[in-house]
Amino acid sequence: MNKVSLHKNKLPGGKCYRNKAVTTSNKMKATKCPTDELSITNFVMMSPEDIDPEKVQHVEVYTSPHRKFLFSVKTHPGITPDTIGFNLMQRKWAGISLNQNLDVRSFQLDKRTQCIGTIQLEVDFLQKKIASPEPFDSDKMAHEFLMQFSNQAFTVGQILAFAFTEKRTLAIKVLSIEVMDLTDIKTGPGKPQMSQIGLLTPNSTVVFDKAENSSLMLTGKSKGKQQHQLIFNPDWDFSKLGIGGLDEKISVIFRRAFQSRLFSPEDVEEQGFKHVKGILLFGPPGTGKTLMARQIGKMLNAREPKIVNGPQILNKYVGESEANIRNLFADAEDEEKRCGPMSGLHIIIFDEIDAICKTRGSVGGNTGVHDTVVNQLLAKMDGVEQLNNILVIGMTNRKDMIDEALLRPGRLELHVEIGLPDESGRVQILNIHTATMRKNNKLDSDVDIQEIAALTKNFSGAEIEGLVKAVQSKAMNGFIKISNNKVEVDPDAVKKWKAYRADFVHALEHDIKPAFGNSNDEVEYMSNGIIKWGMPVNRVLEVGDMLIAEAQSSDRTPLVKFLLEGSVGSGKTALAVQIAKNADFPFIKICSTRNMIGFHESAKCQSIKKIFDDAYKSPLSCIILDDIERLLGIKSQIISLQGHMLLIIATTSWKDALQEIGILNVFRTKVHVSSITSSEHLINVVENIDAFTSNEVEQLKKNTTGKSLCIGIKDLLELIRRVKPMEENQRIVKFLCLLEEEGGLEP
Repeated sequence: MNKVSLHKNKLPGGKCYRNKAVTTSNKMKATKCPTDELSITNFVMMSPEDIDPEKVQHVEVYTSPHRKFLFSVKTHPGITPDTIGFNLMQRKWAGISLNQNLDVRSFQLDKRTQCIGTIQLEVDFLQKKIASPEPFDSDKMAHEFLMQFSNQAFTVGQILAFAFTEKRTLAIKVLSIEVMDLTDIKTGPGKPQMSQIGLLTPNSTVVFDKAENSSLMLTGKSKGKQQHQLIFNPDWDFSKLGIGGLDEKISVIFRRAFQSRLFSPEDVEEQGFKHVKGILLFGPPGTGKTLMARQIGKMLNAREPKIVNGPQILNKYVGESEANIRNLFADAEDEEKRCGPMSGLHIIIFDEIDAICKTRGSVGGNTGVHDTVVNQLLAKMDGVEQLNNILVIGMTNRKDMIDEALLRPGRLELHVEIGLPDESGRVQILNIHTATMRKNNKLDSDVDIQEIAALTKNFSGAEIEGLVKAVQSKAMNGFIKISNNKVEVDPDAVKKWKAYRADFVHALEHDIKPAFGNSNDEVEYMSNGIIKWGMPVNRVLEVGDMLIAEAQSSDRTPLVKFLLEGSVGSGKTALAVQIAKNADFPFIKICSTRNMIGFHESAKCQSIKKIFDDAYKSPLSCIILDDIERLLGIKSQIISLQGHMLLIIATTSWKDALQEIGILNVFRTKVHVSSITSSEHLINVVENIDAFTSNEVEQLKKNTTGKSLCIGIKDLLELIRRVKPMEENQRIVKFLCLLEEEGGLEP
């Protein structure tokens, strides 16, 4: 026989199965597989003298000029040259008898077009006599099948033995194969196609169907016919997962974290891609961080995600916390060793990751448990023995507490802030939570979702869900009847119930308030209305409107700082609050020493810092710094703020103090708030609030015209309040006396 080693053959590409054969071949004789252990690997065995295993992984075996079968091949020293070893299942499938002469040709699968997306298998007991009545977990079977047969070629109709456990060997028949077309790495995968052959990868989906008349019982998600899901499906409808208002964030996550994992290792290596190993989701509570992480794990064609609450890792015994971290990565390490770059993706989700990954050295105690846990996690994610088959997703409300080493590239490198939803996002969330009500005609036509979304400014996703629950809860009160010491549900009321606009408005006013952003109650409390007693007030409001427009539209000056200065009681705070209300920004906060009574100095600084940190989480923010000269730690916050749509309105009664501490020049716009200095302005105030009768107003005008006056609007209103309960014939006399004593009115 003229020997031509298969490893010298050309290995051409090509998409068509019947055209894959090469021109040079070997004539070989069929023999048995050398060992029982090798017989369940599904490989055919050849001599190391006949092939180069680094170049030839698959062969075509021709049993006749028109019949050929595809096998994956390995070398074994127990096989003599010019022979090829088959197990019993392989000989049965291909109709091969021992010592039969065969034509054997090398074969190359195209990993761009012939990787298996979904393989459907028929399964039964190999030996019917030892059939087990216990159910088989199809998910575990799928995992073990991928571990045993990854990177092997399969053909529709092929039969093989599958050693699921040491004592349970199953008979497998390939029913169908669906391959993915990854030719264009830029546009993503093409539509899956049915195929006669394919290459199994760790990311393939394995679906088991039990054989007809088989007594085998299957459980789990991998049984029956299922539609294959790629690691990343760009057409996925996220509304089905209950996530709304986060489309942009989801797009960023999948573009950065999963796009590179969509393609074969060869494509990734050719393009020089690096997989993202970690994602940090951070933001205010209730914005959907945990929900997003949980649903990402569900929709990916990856190993079952491991979801861990941060505090569960910690253990009081030395070394146990570190061992818990190692155990989380054990499966990924084992598969990485067995499958190398073809390993499947393992997802580990840490909820409240700040509980275990605080900055090293920041936690007291002798054990240093937090520090060693951080060190262990750093080593596992990007240490000496790197793992490329992991994705760690961390969630936290306190990004500032996490050790910086964990946030660098190679670890939790993708930082995604999950903030409050905008109006369009709130519409999505409301539609998700009212979908069932709308489907069952329980939402009245007067409920305008767009209007409710506009009214729920600064609501998180969880708070919007709470709003819908509050509407439903209010309705439940009408369903319950209490009579004769019995509590019953009125079925007629349940059937007739609908949610109306008034129910949502009531819930917004009485039940659900946003934890973040606009302090409506505080703003309304501090804003007792503005009395436009003259041009000085109109001038301040006009400047405020101009600066609001600047903050909203200017790219050059996104940070607008505005100072109102004037004497005590001149109405600075009321004007500042009115300007903030006119702005109608999503985020409005009042920073005042009256809200910090009892705070020590460091607590005051921390409270101020939190207000400014929160302001960054809203697209448009307004902060009122009332009596700024009394606020400690404010200078660095104001000076360091840059490039954010933020309007700062400060008030002060001590302008010189601001000059001394270097804050005055920080404010580009400064407006003086005047006190009331003329009889005309005084009469305007009195008439505006309808405090006195017309005769009293005339008497007051007669006694104040032409006289000097200087009193703040706040003090003036206080004087009016004091004399208002008095008898009509005594009020003006008493009021004039008080003005002379406290308002500087000439006698």
